[in-house]
Formats: sequence, C-alpha cells, structure tokens
Amino acid sequence: MPVVVLAVMSPFLRSYLTVVWFGLASFLVAGLLLGISALIRPNKPNPEKLLTYESGVDPVGDGWSQSQIRYYVFALLFVIFDVEAVFIFPWATQLERYAVFGLVEMGVFVGILLLGLVYAWRKGVLRWV
Repeated sequence: MPVVVLAVMSPFLRSYLTVVWFGLASFLVAGLLLGISALIRPNKPNPEKLLTYESGVDPVGDGWSQSQIRYYVFALLFVIFDVEAVFIFPWATQLERYAVFGLVEMGVFVGILLLGLVYAWRKGVLRWV
C-alpha cells in the first residue's frame, strides 16, 4: 500500500510560489502578445527597408567604422563619478549619525576617486579630440 506524504508549505515559501506564478503568467502573456502581433502584422519585405538609416541622411560608404576607445573610457569615467554621487548623497543625509568616522571614511573614498581623476587627467583621457 503506497504511503502518501502531505508536505505542508510554509507561508514564507508560499510567498515565493506566488512570485513564481506571477512570473510564469507574465512570460505567458508576453509570449502570447508577441505571437499574436507576429500573425496580424503586415509583412512586405523591401530592399530599401534593409538600408541603414540615420537622421534622414542617405548612407554613403561602408556601414562599419571604428570608434576610438577614448569615448568609451570617457563614458566609463562619467559612470564612475556618477556612482560616487549616488554614494555621497545618503552619507550626507546621515552625517550626524556617522560622526567623525563617517567623515574620515568619505574623505578616503573621495580621495581615492580624486587620485583616479588625476591619473586619468595625466594620461590625457579627459582630452576630447
């Protein structure tokens, strides 16, 4: 005779099960909508539609061009200093709670970032040419 074991799920795991069900439902709805749109949309391929289009100017020459690494490094430096601002604002709101220790820690943090900025400046990364 088979033994039936009933496992009781804790409320904590049941809340995760709810998230899983909603995730599955969202994937199902998204897939359904994409499938329906693929069925009812017009499909008229044309060589003109496959051309590269940028700002209303007809493409001239090859579509591939090499970009300088300097632009990517410049963008990365922007992101780094943007993240620095994200860390400084919560610290500034709780300055009284952190007292001198927090001030010293933020000074070290800003000092390290300034060293990075000076290094990038001396390497010529910040020159926009």
